Amino acid sequence: MLGFVNLNKPPGLTSHDCVAKMRRLLKLKRIGHGGTLDPAAMGVLPIAVGNATRLLPFLPSQKAYRAKIRLGTKTTTDDLEGEVISTQPAPELTLDNITPLLPKFQGIIDQIPPAYSAIQRDGKRLYELARKGEKVEVPLRTVEVNKIEVLQFISGEFPELEVNIECGPGTYIRAIARDLGETLGVGGTLATLTRTKSCGFNLSTSLTFEQIEKQLQQQTFSPIPVAIALSNLTPVNLSPTEAKRWCQGQRLRKHTFNTELQKSKEVVRVQEEDGTFLGIGELIKLDDRLLLIPKTVLAPRG
Repeated sequence: MLGFVNLNKPPGLTSHDCVAKMRRLLKLKRIGHGGTLDPAAMGVLPIAVGNATRLLPFLPSQKAYRAKIRLGTKTTTDDLEGEVISTQPAPELTLDNITPLLPKFQGIIDQIPPAYSAIQRDGKRLYELARKGEKVEVPLRTVEVNKIEVLQFISGEFPELEVNIECGPGTYIRAIARDLGETLGVGGTLATLTRTKSCGFNLSTSLTFEQIEKQLQQQTFSPIPVAIALSNLTPVNLSPTEAKRWCQGQRLRKHTFNTELQKSKEVVRVQEEDGTFLGIGELIKLDDRLLLIPKTVLAPRG
């Protein structure tokens, strides 16, 4: 079995829990996921099946979330799963107070991830150190936030702002919630989070565990083909002779392939002329010729 599953992760499970459950359902050991979701979060969790785990780094990197931010509350984890540190009622806050501040959190920005996060330091997760009461020095990271769109604002003693956020990998929505609250001077924390897009998969076409189980029972389950999941990569077609040589690890050099190279170097999807997926290659412009180098070969080495 080879391909991907667009899993709609339920709240209450870790990403590792979801991988373990998929292993049991598919009776397959080689299962991986395409980006951690916090236990309280829900939504798109890309699952790689079989040797497709080797292809996870080549999936699209952009993500999107629907988040509800509660203002006037600070917690240890920057979401409602943590212990409340302080509260400051903010009934006077309006959307007009908030909207002018949102551009500060867009573009290429520096953010400090939550102390309770899966980032590793000296081989240990930060949340493991934080739970032990150890002082955690969280490294600053640079991330890209492409868009923050306001969906709803609910006024009250502890106002809530619902937003759609489109961002690059490594962005912590909890950090945005915390920092927005700090900028407003009242504190903030993440109330709910749903990932609506990840690795090219969308929430609208995701499957719950219940739906996957039903499909397996009905023998209608089929993972998403790798060629479809990797449609973000330019395809390069090889003749049967070229395919055999490439799958054996040989570099192919010729004046032209069936694609226009946009850069001097590009990661491409390699397939046979009939569309059979072979793996991932790197296409390099070299003098007057192109060089196709194997990076990840999944087809048998004939």
